[in-house]
Amino acid sequence: MFTATLIGDALGAGDLSAAADRLAAAGCAPGAGVWLEEAIAADLPFASDAAAARVALEGAFARTDVVVQPTATRRKALIVADMDSTMITVECIDELADYAGIKAEVSAVTEAAMRGELDFEGALDARVALLEGLDEAVIAQCLAERVHIMPGAKALVRTMRANGAEAVLVSGGFTRFAEPVAADIGFDRAIANVLLIADGRLTGKVAKPIVGSATKEETLLAAITTRGIDPALSLAVGDGANDLAMIRRAGLGVAYHAKPIVAAAAGARVDHGDLSALLYAQGYRRADWVA
Repeated sequence: MFTATLIGDALGAGDLSAAADRLAAAGCAPGAGVWLEEAIAADLPFASDAAAARVALEGAFARTDVVVQPTATRRKALIVADMDSTMITVECIDELADYAGIKAEVSAVTEAAMRGELDFEGALDARVALLEGLDEAVIAQCLAERVHIMPGAKALVRTMRANGAEAVLVSGGFTRFAEPVAADIGFDRAIANVLLIADGRLTGKVAKPIVGSATKEETLLAAITTRGIDPALSLAVGDGANDLAMIRRAGLGVAYHAKPIVAAAAGARVDHGDLSALLYAQGYRRADWVA
């Protein structure tokens, strides 16, 4: 059996009926819909052909995200998540660059790298080099003034952990942001790049090896092995090209408000809602969330 979860902001019984009709027309043999939260999220069980169900439902309802997956493995035991523009609302390196007066130049490179148009490691080295000489104190200032937790992030991670899951934050950003962000949200641990600092100023270099796409994939696979879980019980979520490898290897790989290259490759997309959509996708009702 499979489940299609619809997450929106004004769903009605007519939407569920229309979704069931679409599944039936696609040969998926749907069952009766069940509300997870009235007008916000609902499950539609169906018997076969997950690929056909995605085609039938994705984009069919305004401001509505759809997650299609096998019912038996929808409740995940592991989440590996990106940080910048996923668990937080900004790209930290762009915000640091703003304090140096070069945000436009740096953010253009960040955007190209996240679209997969540039080598991530080379692009990171180039951007960090532009920050050479920046006062180390700006890091704490940026964290306090610019870094905001993505809506739904705390509920997602804390609810999963309260139900026995492991949560790992793996960022192509920097430990000086990732570690406090991970602690605030509730992750078990954080992995990120180390900015090199001398005499209270950024040297323009980052410690090697760089945490990039390969590290994210390796972290996911190692956690699956260490916990001894079925890979289908893993969840990976991110928005940029350096998240593609882990998204493709996870049981449920989610593109979160993502670049087109990521959205096209992911097993599920969240284009409209916040990260709490991934709780509904796992069958958690609002009353089950850990605040």
